[in-house]
Amino acid sequence: MIKKTLTITMLTLLFLSACKESTNQENTEIKETETVENVADAIIKTTTINEDGETLEVVFNTTKSTATVSFNTETIELISQKPASGIWYKNSQYELRGKGNAIELTKEGNVIFKHEEDQVSIEAKNDRGDVLNMTFNNTAGTVKAYLNGGEQIDLVEEKAASGIWYKNELYELSGKGDSYTLLKDGDAIFKN
Repeated sequence: MIKKTLTITMLTLLFLSACKESTNQENTEIKETETVENVADAIIKTTTINEDGETLEVVFNTTKSTATVSFNTETIELISQKPASGIWYKNSQYELRGKGNAIELTKEGNVIFKHEEDQVSIEAKNDRGDVLNMTFNNTAGTVKAYLNGGEQIDLVEEKAASGIWYKNELYELSGKGDSYTLLKDGDAIFKN
């Protein structure tokens, strides 16, 4: 009986030891894969032109949390800060802040480049009590629409003979003056 118990105990210990080594090998392999994936930096390039025709080019390195700004023949290296929202990069002289397509570059506290989005918000109501809220981004040529506080509908501007015309694969928004029509799959779901 003692030999049987001892044999079962030894086999159990060998089994547990083998499982532990297998787990360690698996963890090592995962760590090696993570290192290989982090080799390349994630780069985002943007170009913005302000109302004065000046160009601001920014190369964001999201892996290193840096931004390289090219403005008026200068190249400026900035380090990411912790913004409440949007972006915020700075060094001892320059500061770059922005949200959406709006961006501002300051040098020693003075604004040297500024680009703002041209946005307009409109609320339209019809006789049935439906409410259509729309935020037009005239800079980007887009609109975000919400029917009765529902899901966000993102639409892109199209060339209209007169008035407005925005659409995506499912929805179409048109209007003139204070009258708007929102179609879904060709059927009117809002009209005032």
